[in-house]
Amino acid sequence: MKHILIIIASFLFSILFFEKSIGLNLSLFSILTIVFLMLYNPQKIRNRTIRLYILAYITTAVFVFIQHSNLSIIANCVAFFTLVGAVSEQKTSIYVNWLNGIYTSVAGYFHRNLEVSTEKENVSWKKDLDLIHVAKLIGIPLLFIIIFVLLYKNGNPMFNDLVNNINFNFINFQWLLFTVLGYYLFSNISKPIPVEPATNKDVKTTNTLYKSDTFSEEKLKKEKQLGTTLLGLLNLLIILYIITDIASLTSIDTTRASVLSSQVHNGINTLIASIVIAIIIILYFFRGNLNFYAENKTLKQLTYLWIILNVALIVLIAIKNQNYITSFGLTYKRIGVHIYILLTLIGLITTFLKVMNIKNMVFLFRTNTQIAFITLILFSAVNWDHTITKYNLNQAQHFDINYLIKLSNRNALLLYEQKDIINISQKNKNRIDTKYWSYVKEVLKSEWQEISFEKFIIDDKHPSSEL
Repeated sequence: MKHILIIIASFLFSILFFEKSIGLNLSLFSILTIVFLMLYNPQKIRNRTIRLYILAYITTAVFVFIQHSNLSIIANCVAFFTLVGAVSEQKTSIYVNWLNGIYTSVAGYFHRNLEVSTEKENVSWKKDLDLIHVAKLIGIPLLFIIIFVLLYKNGNPMFNDLVNNINFNFINFQWLLFTVLGYYLFSNISKPIPVEPATNKDVKTTNTLYKSDTFSEEKLKKEKQLGTTLLGLLNLLIILYIITDIASLTSIDTTRASVLSSQVHNGINTLIASIVIAIIIILYFFRGNLNFYAENKTLKQLTYLWIILNVALIVLIAIKNQNYITSFGLTYKRIGVHIYILLTLIGLITTFLKVMNIKNMVFLFRTNTQIAFITLILFSAVNWDHTITKYNLNQAQHFDINYLIKLSNRNALLLYEQKDIINISQKNKNRIDTKYWSYVKEVLKSEWQEISFEKFIIDDKHPSSEL
């Protein structure tokens, strides 16, 4: 019965994806995957964590259908590997789920059907899968059938004509190979595989830091003195930098893109270097027994102050980037700067919590990867091309129409509606017309597997009879 389900799923896989672009098919595949995992792993699906990952996977599938963006597709794929990995072992960190999900999808079949001996470096097939017998069962009859067909052709002219008239053009071998690929994928994920020893080690590792047996008051006193001196000087330096940076904000010429660009890019480079070094220094001093040293209060206070000052540095960079956006509009790079600033801020907050609550490095990695996953899903819900275009046309002091036209077709409708309102040349209006009608034809000719929510919008505006 289970093999029949895999075969059915593989045929559905080919129907959805063979020679088709991404659209509704990826959303339907997500639903098919969830149903398939539920049928094969009914006990594990009852786990609360796995249900949350199912919800995340369904959410990304909805975003793929509505937004139809590369980011939503990436988020859906990441959610797929997360869910499959979680089914293999529910208690692992999200990055181990990714490892298990990818490994299962690529090599799950071979892992289940191969027994690797750790004492003897040999590989043997399991008893329930005799490849030699299968090869004989298929190869020997096929070989003799070909031999006798060739013999009979020479002995009977009518049989010869019959064989020559047989046409196998109706068989699409590419489709068959694609179906085999689908069978292989669903066979892999039917029983997700945990990668060892990574999975077991992750399950046993907690987030809490413990005092080691090498606790030495003398060594810790010297390390505390070094940390206090270093962080004290670095706090003074960053205060001076922030003061001069605030003063520079009042003197920036916001009418010149090159000036703003230089300010933002230089600030980001400074931010990257300072935050990375800041976190490394903090993690070094609070990597072990210094967390439990009774006289570390001053060092902790200086650490908290330095984190707060780095947060202030982040705010200043965000202000510069927003000034750039207000003057010259949104672009993907400027949005990327804001996203980087957000993630950096989260990194500093989690570092603050690590020091305050005496957590280990695993805590940081687990927490930040979970936040990164959530951030990816949230941002995949936004039509960024439409957002960029709408902001630039309606709120930015200056905008680059050439940049907007070169974005994907997901802003074509908005550009077409605004082209007679905004002040642009006739040449650019013609370019917008060309982009829009090309987009309309592409959407309307898409097959049912490829459609997304935008097709309903276009159908409402342009019935097929009008084209």
